Amino acid sequence: MSSPQASPWTSPEWVLRTQVLLDSYARWLGRELIDRSGTPVEQSERLYTAPFVVVAHGTEADPILNYANRVALTLWETDLDTLLALPSRKTAEPMHRDERARMLQRTRECGYIDDYQGIRISTTGRRFLIRQAIVWNLVDVAGANAGQAATFSEWEFLPE
Repeated sequence: MSSPQASPWTSPEWVLRTQVLLDSYARWLGRELIDRSGTPVEQSERLYTAPFVVVAHGTEADPILNYANRVALTLWETDLDTLLALPSRKTAEPMHRDERARMLQRTRECGYIDDYQGIRISTTGRRFLIRQAIVWNLVDVAGANAGQAATFSEWEFLPE
């Protein structure tokens, strides 16, 4: 999905994806990720500009990232179009991908997890440890699997 860098949250596709992210979070965790007041576009902007990371991937065999908010773009040191073309497995170093796959399987089975910790890598090769990540399954308006999302606000860059 190609979106204007300045305001991707205004596109209808982005707004719909945001609603799926927010509705699924509330479904699994029983609480809201952000304030849901206002229009869907306002909620879309609020999530994109939130002070914590939100990323999501789709349902492809090798899932591609299909959502990243501004904090995620900064952390992964890239722009939106680049990150949205990235297979989500590449957010982890090869040696950490098996552990990541186990976490995603546990999420698929439970609906969500709220205790994930793991090492990720930016597009420039910078490694960071994330803590207390919440990962949840995405369910579209028809009730079908729509991928998985994650949010976290704790991370620490690791020595090189």
